[in-house]
Amino acid sequence: MKILILGSGGREHAMGKKLLQDSPAIKLYFYPGNGGTNHIGINIKFDDIDNNNIIDNICSFVKINNIDLTVVGSETFLFYGIVNRFKHFGLPILGPNLYSFQLEGDRLFAKSFMNKYGIRTPKYHSFSSYIDAFNFIKTTTYPLVIKTNGIAEGKGVIIINNKIEAEQALHSIMIDKKFGKSGEKIIIEEKLIGKESSIISILNSKQIIPFLSAMDYKKIGEAETGHNTGGMGSISPNPYMTKDIWRDFQKHILAPTVEGLFAENLMFSGFIYFGLMITPSNKIYLLEYNTRMGDPETQSLLPIMNSNFLQILRDAMLKTNIRVFWKNLCSCCVVLSSKGYPNEYKTGHIIQGINLLKEPFFIAGAKQEYNKWITVGGRVLNLVGLGKSIYEARINTYNKVKQIVFKNCYFRKDIGLL
Repeated sequence: MKILILGSGGREHAMGKKLLQDSPAIKLYFYPGNGGTNHIGINIKFDDIDNNNIIDNICSFVKINNIDLTVVGSETFLFYGIVNRFKHFGLPILGPNLYSFQLEGDRLFAKSFMNKYGIRTPKYHSFSSYIDAFNFIKTTTYPLVIKTNGIAEGKGVIIINNKIEAEQALHSIMIDKKFGKSGEKIIIEEKLIGKESSIISILNSKQIIPFLSAMDYKKIGEAETGHNTGGMGSISPNPYMTKDIWRDFQKHILAPTVEGLFAENLMFSGFIYFGLMITPSNKIYLLEYNTRMGDPETQSLLPIMNSNFLQILRDAMLKTNIRVFWKNLCSCCVVLSSKGYPNEYKTGHIIQGINLLKEPFFIAGAKQEYNKWITVGGRVLNLVGLGKSIYEARINTYNKVKQIVFKNCYFRKDIGLL
């Protein structure tokens, strides 16, 4: 069986490793892939780098090489309508079409959907005018959250503590166009206090099957301070996701989401990610949907999945019942990044110690040149430790961290501290 995975990060490397571990006979392809995926499959290349032509090139590659299944890792491909193109040619792919992708790619669409189907979510106001937004922040209460309406690589969410920060954020998004067209409309949302939780789930066009809960550490600084990133670490299962909270999630988030997906013709085969907040009153709120697997949550989840990952993907594609089992283990993932990320950073530094690492670990922004590993991205490596508790898992992870050395290496030291 031939499988193509679209994306270039640690998430895609983790998906490929899990597929090969469960089904060694498969042949993996990646686009564009990274230095790690190149070790477990084939990174394909195209001469034309125009995004619209890339979609057509991928379709041609899949047809010519008889690829049995394509799995979308990165949201970029969904944004450019790859699922629509695949469906047009009758090619098998897991992911939402452009209409369903609005759940992730258009926050106003998603918020309206949540409100329509009674899904518990923070209160919000939306703006397309800088003046209107500026006038609003002069009279509102703080803290609050400002979000770009469109996708911004996981970085279009800014927590605001006062009016000065709000003015700076508005100017950066709507005047300086820091996030391009993604910031032409914004959402100003109430800031909830509590513990975040991520629940990645798989859909088979008939039902949503949640995976284990996870916790993502999004901020660059320890104690969740500083700029938002694509994720600096994750743990699973999330210790704050108690049985009572899980029941609350099923009743107030999961069930009405399923109802809404069917009613609005949004249901698809693929993945959906629930970004959640657990408040001190033990209520759970939905902050956002993603229509793909999360990064780095995937890197925490797949090493403790006890089911055959390929079978899960095939069942989703074939619209048959899916069963997912888990090992009685906890996991902790720490992201090693280039100093300066998520803003400006330098690459090209030699990485020492990768050959000493024991599984699981995943390459994110690194490549091999002349038998040496070199940094090429902001997030460089994802190191994962397993254990019977989160405490044991994080000890095992940070022992791995000690084995890696490269210039300007930065990582958070508090991943897994509760």
